[in-house]
Amino acid sequence: MGSAAELAAAVLMMLGFPGVMVAALVPSIPAFAAAAAVTYLADHYLHRRNSYLINRLGKIRAGLSIRFLIRQLLLVLLLARLSLADDLIYYAAIACFIAFYGLQAPHGALVTLIRNRRRLPVATRNVDLASRLRIPDAPPRGLLNRSAEKILHFDLAAVAGVLVSAETGSDLPGFIGIGVTLGAAALYALALLPYLRGRRLPPNAEKVLAAVDEWLREYRPETVLYFSGSKDSAYQVNMWLETMEQLDTRPLIVLRERAILQSLAPTTVPVICVPGGVHLMNMDLSTVRVALYAANVGKNIHMLRVPTMKHVFIGHGDSDKVASINPFSKVYDEVWTAGRAGRDRYAIADVGVRDEDIVEVGRPQLAPIRTWQGVPEGRMPTVLYAPTWEGWDDNPGNTSLLLAGENIVRKLVTADPPVRVLYKPHPFTGTRSARAKTVHRRITALIEKATAERAADARFTADAAGRAAARAELARIEARLAELTGGTEQGDEAEASRDGLVDIQRHQEVARLRAEWNAAYWRSVPDWEHRIGTGAEPRLYDCFNVSDALVSDISSVVSDFIASGKPYAVTDSADLGEEEFKRQNTAVRAAVVLTNSAAELDGLLAAVRDPDRDPLAGDRKELKRYLLGPDEPTSIEQFNSAVAGLAVKAEARNAGQRSRIVAGGPDVELADALPGQRASAAGETDNVNAG
Repeated sequence: MGSAAELAAAVLMMLGFPGVMVAALVPSIPAFAAAAAVTYLADHYLHRRNSYLINRLGKIRAGLSIRFLIRQLLLVLLLARLSLADDLIYYAAIACFIAFYGLQAPHGALVTLIRNRRRLPVATRNVDLASRLRIPDAPPRGLLNRSAEKILHFDLAAVAGVLVSAETGSDLPGFIGIGVTLGAAALYALALLPYLRGRRLPPNAEKVLAAVDEWLREYRPETVLYFSGSKDSAYQVNMWLETMEQLDTRPLIVLRERAILQSLAPTTVPVICVPGGVHLMNMDLSTVRVALYAANVGKNIHMLRVPTMKHVFIGHGDSDKVASINPFSKVYDEVWTAGRAGRDRYAIADVGVRDEDIVEVGRPQLAPIRTWQGVPEGRMPTVLYAPTWEGWDDNPGNTSLLLAGENIVRKLVTADPPVRVLYKPHPFTGTRSARAKTVHRRITALIEKATAERAADARFTADAAGRAAARAELARIEARLAELTGGTEQGDEAEASRDGLVDIQRHQEVARLRAEWNAAYWRSVPDWEHRIGTGAEPRLYDCFNVSDALVSDISSVVSDFIASGKPYAVTDSADLGEEEFKRQNTAVRAAVVLTNSAAELDGLLAAVRDPDRDPLAGDRKELKRYLLGPDEPTSIEQFNSAVAGLAVKAEARNAGQRSRIVAGGPDVELADALPGQRASAAGETDNVNAG
């Protein structure tokens, strides 16, 4: 349900409809009015909260229209039970509800037509369409947003009027209510009509695609980040946005799903969302020489078919999980890994990826992670517990949360000398397993109790003035961020594409303020206070930077944390044994391996408190280079160098194709048959043939 309030509203609504029926059968006008009011209010509240229950009701043929129809039919039953079946108001009510539902058909058709006509074949961000196309403003949000719910609620006037007529014996209130209901519904439909005429409609698909191609010819993108996936996978492309902004070549992001575009983080890189495969294959990407892929999905074939660019799998994390050695990766020209470990994984897996096609480029995303200089003097050590989620199966090795989580947290909050605990579980924790959700709640309660006890302990003091100043700073930053980021929601896709050019200065200010927010956030809490981070802020890497050690599971979290050089522990939840666990998982080689009892945490805490008691320090340094590559040159420099090198290979291939066409012979037909980008590639061929 999402909350106690939603659960209460759902119960009231489910009890309300039987209450309405009983009131109609009794019959009782006051009881009917009260029960109906409860169902109206509960229904409306659940819709506003987008409750899971409302969505499920629609799946079982108890959707919004059906619920309104049931109330109206029960009102007719009430009139019949009140012996009003021979009165004019009875027939008027029936005629009203029939006409009311008749008006919903054209209203729904108009709403659907407007939305479809305003849905462009491509959606964009940071692409100048306004100078090339006339895209009119969308209808007011009040007309299209939750339109079905709004028009159905117009029946309130008729229902209220008929009830008043039944109570008073006068038909006038009923006729007034009926007139208001039918009149409002008709006016609502008429208000939509102008948005299907002439200049109120965006250009057709052909003109939009032509404008995008014109922009592409002017911009001449050289490196594309291509992504397709579900809405929940948007993080996989978001992690590459900053890297794309730092490329030495002209970048472009190509998405395939509108849901991904809606979840895309702010960026200065041009973005084109092309849901249709045919539209993508006809798009002029002839200047692109390198295409980067963050996920192995079926729709990649629509870009992989283009031979004028080189194709690279860059992935969305570097770990020992099976996804890092997917056999599909052999379809790419190259596979880029962070360090030598990625190359060795493919060699050991023997899935068809050749060693000469693997390039080590580091992890540009890890640049914000600061290297460890030891626990600052006078500050309590901080340990981050960041378990991954339970996964799609019940493998006990998926997460430490189920078998070891409480033991880990209990040992940390009772450690002596004391440490601070940061608990940041995976966002998906508890989404599949009810048991994982229960354990997560118990861990949260355990940390909250320990925090309260520590706050009441005289040994733990805080700078009240400093905290108050930091909280004031937080409030100022949040207000400014709300001012900069609020009110930017566009009316629809067409408007968002038209007005989607990023304000560079605003973008930079938001980035600066987010960094300031993070610094103020950590100043606003005592350095001994345990923290639970289940939201987007503070971000994981920010937690890395304020922590002195990590406890986690086999995931990219561990691989990323290794960039800090700090001590870390990984839980062998499946009880493989330390030797086998390290053999199967490269990232564990320099870790303190925990059993489900978490008894080995003492070794991790000793290493944090005293560098001389840290036997794994040298191993971590060696493992960092093995997993993530050298510190110099920087990862972004390595990445840019790899892009430039592959672009040269793509250009050499294209030049060879042109030479074969000029030379003539049997290769000409083969070269002409190869798929390419229609505009520039065709132009080059025409020029050569003309010569």
